[in-house]
Amino acid sequence: MGSYKMFGIFHRKFKTDNRGPPEDVVNAFKRYSDGDKQMSAEQVLRFLTEFQGEEECTLSHAEDIIRQLLHQRQQLDRRFLTLDDFCYLLLHDRLNPPVNYQIHQDMDAALSHYFIFTGHNSYLTGNQLSSDCSDAPIIEALQKGVRVIELDIWPNSDGDDVNVLHGRTLTTPVKLLKCLSSIKEHAFTASEYPVVITLEDHLTPDLQAKVANMVTQTFGDALFIPDSECLKDLPSPNSMKKRFIISTKPPKEYLKAKKVDKDERNSLQELKDVKDEEAWGKEFSSLNFGSTKDKGDLDEDDSPDDEDDDESNQKGAPEYRRLIAIHAGKGKGGLDDWLKVDPDKVRRLSLSEPQLEKAVTTHGKAIVRFTQRNILRVYPKGIRFDSSNYNPLIAWSHGAQMVAFNMQGYGSSLWLMHGMFRANGGCGYVKKPDFLLKAGPDNEVFDPETTLPPKTTLKVTVYVGEGWYSDFEDTHYDAYSPPDFYARIGIAGVDADTVMKKSKTIEDTWIPNWNEEFEFPLRSPELALLRFEVHEYDMSEKDDFGGQTCLPVSELRSGIRAVPLYSKKGDKYNSVKVLMRFEFV
Repeated sequence: MGSYKMFGIFHRKFKTDNRGPPEDVVNAFKRYSDGDKQMSAEQVLRFLTEFQGEEECTLSHAEDIIRQLLHQRQQLDRRFLTLDDFCYLLLHDRLNPPVNYQIHQDMDAALSHYFIFTGHNSYLTGNQLSSDCSDAPIIEALQKGVRVIELDIWPNSDGDDVNVLHGRTLTTPVKLLKCLSSIKEHAFTASEYPVVITLEDHLTPDLQAKVANMVTQTFGDALFIPDSECLKDLPSPNSMKKRFIISTKPPKEYLKAKKVDKDERNSLQELKDVKDEEAWGKEFSSLNFGSTKDKGDLDEDDSPDDEDDDESNQKGAPEYRRLIAIHAGKGKGGLDDWLKVDPDKVRRLSLSEPQLEKAVTTHGKAIVRFTQRNILRVYPKGIRFDSSNYNPLIAWSHGAQMVAFNMQGYGSSLWLMHGMFRANGGCGYVKKPDFLLKAGPDNEVFDPETTLPPKTTLKVTVYVGEGWYSDFEDTHYDAYSPPDFYARIGIAGVDADTVMKKSKTIEDTWIPNWNEEFEFPLRSPELALLRFEVHEYDMSEKDDFGGQTCLPVSELRSGIRAVPLYSKKGDKYNSVKVLMRFEFV
């Protein structure tokens, strides 16, 4: 297939734009080729190092690219690239990706030095109130690189076994042992770095002992058991490769939770049966669950530790307690106490989404200081019954490592989460920026509320999109004409960097040739994510969705790159991609 075909001429039911390759592509080929006709391995190397900024590239790497590309194109009789081949290379998102697909960051620092891909209520298949609990979403999350799995553990109806479910709702339970077995089987398919299992424990001491046996039998020597009751320092991802780490609140005296009475449960069941989620949510919110502050997310860390710590802790199962590597808990006081940094032990603190939003206004720098050594987990507010998510940038810009998301809660917030963890080879651990990790000469820490001057400007040229004609039917967007595509492009980051812009609409073509430039001054490029969406303009109804991606700015590779697009659910399209150029000026 020639470059002119790739960029515009297809024998389809509808006419397409028959423009050739973008001018910048043609000029780059002319600049580095031999007489505008062919490009040798030495010339490909020059293009990669000078134009694409791949300074580490070698001649053997350039030769390997040519070999792979010509093999795919069934052109085995030559060792040089034509303009057609060059276009094919630029549009190949594996040979010419927008970000580095390799793990390249230092993995020997403490776990607190990393953003960690974290799930919330990892066992839920749908909404927070009435969906099934299953190991299937756990498996899917692990296969996508999620490194923190959350399980709520409750006694079964007979009190002799342990179920996983969202307590005090009508979510149908799944056996804990099934979840643990699936975690073991699928934990390291996408990443060999440690899996942290956060438990919300609602068990009697006898069942805690049973859980301890399940966990040790399932994970065996791969389970990290600390030498002392509290870790003085957190281990590194490298030291914990293919290991499992348990994190929960140390057990206290068992307090039996208030149950939903029969009439309330029948009312909820009726609402579930008719799938009236809005009414169900209102009814659920009206129930009295005692002192729980954030209904719908009954987080174990949400209440302060008991005053009689030492006495009540003895009443939990000791064999269960010794498996807890990262202790969770809030302490007795308020935020000042919760955020104290202990030089002799590390711990995990959990805050709900609204708790964090409130805390950053009064304790922003204290949160940053806390997260330099300890773990902060943030979870969705309880009224997100539909399993939606929140803006993760608030948490990340304050150093929170575990920004817990509903992985089934598709939408723009989850796209940002996917974008963040495309960094560092998609291994689920992304090193936090240095300014969140280190104190200054006077022991000062980064203040997320301070507006800084721009450090750099990202210039993005959006050339052309293609692939919709391969992945969708002719009539997918419009029954009578080709689609009218436009793009939305912007930055998600600190408030001063966050912006969205819109391209022109290219009418009646499956291959939109935008050829537009966008500039983004960035004050905190280390925390910035490049957002890109394609929509199809519809005059009479809501615009149709054409694909999206989100990429970490710190990992963008300069030069002309093939950017693959994803569905609303985050699944990569087979063919849809956009040719872009990235420059830092």
